[in-house]
Amino acid sequence: MLHLRLIVPADTTQEVVSLLESTAGTAHLVVLPGAARSPAGDVVECDMARAAGEELIGALRRLGIDESGAIAVESQDLTLSSYADRAERDAPGDSADAVLWEELSEATNEESTFSVTYVAFLAVATMLAACGVMLDNPILIVGAMAVGPEFGPLAGISTALVQRAPRLAGRSLWALLGGFAAALVITAGFVGLMDACGLFDRTMADRPRPNTGFIWHPDWTSFVVAFLAGVAGTLSLTSAKSGALIGVAISVTTVPAAANAAVAFSYGDYAQTVGSSQQLLANLGGIVLAGTLTLLLQKGLWAARRRRAGHDPVRPPSGRAPSV
Repeated sequence: MLHLRLIVPADTTQEVVSLLESTAGTAHLVVLPGAARSPAGDVVECDMARAAGEELIGALRRLGIDESGAIAVESQDLTLSSYADRAERDAPGDSADAVLWEELSEATNEESTFSVTYVAFLAVATMLAACGVMLDNPILIVGAMAVGPEFGPLAGISTALVQRAPRLAGRSLWALLGGFAAALVITAGFVGLMDACGLFDRTMADRPRPNTGFIWHPDWTSFVVAFLAGVAGTLSLTSAKSGALIGVAISVTTVPAAANAAVAFSYGDYAQTVGSSQQLLANLGGIVLAGTLTLLLQKGLWAARRRRAGHDPVRPPSGRAPSV
C-alpha cells in the first residue's frame, strides 16, 4: 500500500474527498480541516493500492493540487487492515505490475543530477577499476562496478524517451557524458600518479590479463548482457526492488571499460583505448535500449489490462479546469 498526504485549499477539499471516495483502491480516508499552515489549507490523507496510484495522482494534478497545495506519496511496508485488503482487491490490475510514473521520474531525476557527489562516486569507481585492470584482479573489478552510479542517468534517459520529457533527457545525458568525461580525466591523472610512485608501470598494462582482458574485447555477448541488465534494472526501479539493482550494477562492464580506456590512453595503447570505448558505448546503448523497450512494454500492458477490465480513467468529479 501507498500512503497519500495532501494539502488542499479549503474550497477544493470536497472535490478531493469525493474523488478519493469514488476511486477504487483507496482506504483509511482522513480529513483534517485547517491543519495545514504553509501552504494554508486542509490536510487530506488516505492509503491507496499501488495499482490505483498513477491515475489518482494524475486526477489530483488535473485539479491543480500540486500547484495550489501539495501531493506527497510514501510506501508503507506493513498495513494490517481489512479495509486495505479490500482496497487491494478492488484496485484495477496487480499492484506488483503497476508503474508510478511520477515516482519513477522523480527518482531518475534525482539520480541523474551532475553533482560533486555523483562525479566523486563515478571517479572513485573508475579508479578502483583501474587498479583491478592493472593487477588483473576481478574482485576489484566487481567492487568498482558496484560503486558506479551510472545506471541512474541511463534510466533517466529511458524514462525521458518514454515520457517525452526533454528536460530529463538533457539532464540525464549531461550527467552521463559529463560524468564519464570527468572520471576518465581523473583516472588518467591517477594512473600517472601511481606510475610516478612506482606502483604502476607499462608492463602491467601490456602483459596478458586473463581475468580482465574481456573488458576491451567487445562482442555481441557484451551487448546481450547489457540489454538483459537494462531490463532487470528497469524492472527493479519500477517495482521498487532495489536489491535487484545491485545485481545489475555488477553485471555490466561500463565503469571497468572506462577505466581500461583511461589506463590504455595513459600508456599510449590506442588499440586498447578504442576497444574499451567500443565496449563502453555498446553497454550504455544496450542498457538504454532495454530500459526504453521495457518501459514501453509495461505501459502498453498496463493500459491493455485496464481496458480489458473495463476501468475508465479516474477524473475529478466536476471535470473543471485546474484551480491555482
